[in-house]
Amino acid sequence: MHRVAVVAGTTEAFALAARLARVSGIEVISSFAGETTRRKDAAGIVRVGRFGGAGELSQWLSTERISAVVDATHPFAEVMPWQVAEACDLRGVPRLRLLRRAWAPESGDRWHHVARLGDAPTVLRSLAARRVFLTVGSRRIAVFSGLTDVWFLVRSIEPPTPLPLAQATLVTARGPFTVADERANFGSHRIDCLVTNNSGGESVGAKLVAARELDVPVVMVTRPSVPPGLQVPTVDEAVAWCEQVRDG
Repeated sequence: MHRVAVVAGTTEAFALAARLARVSGIEVISSFAGETTRRKDAAGIVRVGRFGGAGELSQWLSTERISAVVDATHPFAEVMPWQVAEACDLRGVPRLRLLRRAWAPESGDRWHHVARLGDAPTVLRSLAARRVFLTVGSRRIAVFSGLTDVWFLVRSIEPPTPLPLAQATLVTARGPFTVADERANFGSHRIDCLVTNNSGGESVGAKLVAARELDVPVVMVTRPSVPPGLQVPTVDEAVAWCEQVRDG
């Protein structure tokens, strides 16, 4: 029996675990950091908790007799992909990065690219934005705390504690959202700018369609770099890779 560890958290991670649980000769273990309390159930064995760096993760791979690792963490996970790569290298365990395709601008989009979230407030000032839809998660929104004359609609799965913005309304929700949903958000809150990470995929792209239709500018945060190595954008390709590892 080949044991595949899915370093999880994304929609693709849940889908991959469900698929692998039905594949003969493979046992799947999904590992979650535990940062999201409203986590869905995953197929197979589930582990919850952080690793204390690449060394602890490497030891876990050995103890659990892991045959292969699929890193299906979020596209904006900055630390874990590097720890996974180091741990797999230490143990000689095959590794795959499952990373959904990034969004690309289309005709009519008004995107302003920033290399990191900390650059976004400067762009908002240049755009004279006053009512901003903020969809960058809950952990780093303090970078906008200096914009005291800007009102923010903050949407995240987990609520930030505390909410470090002078003027803000918080909505805790998990997608997918429809274009109609997003159009209603823009209209009812009079949104004049959207700030979002380039998470990619289809499930959260509706806000970009709504912004395009309503001619609202978008501040798009570029993804962080990832370790070198084999990478695929779809669950189908990840399943095929796991089967190849199983078959030797």
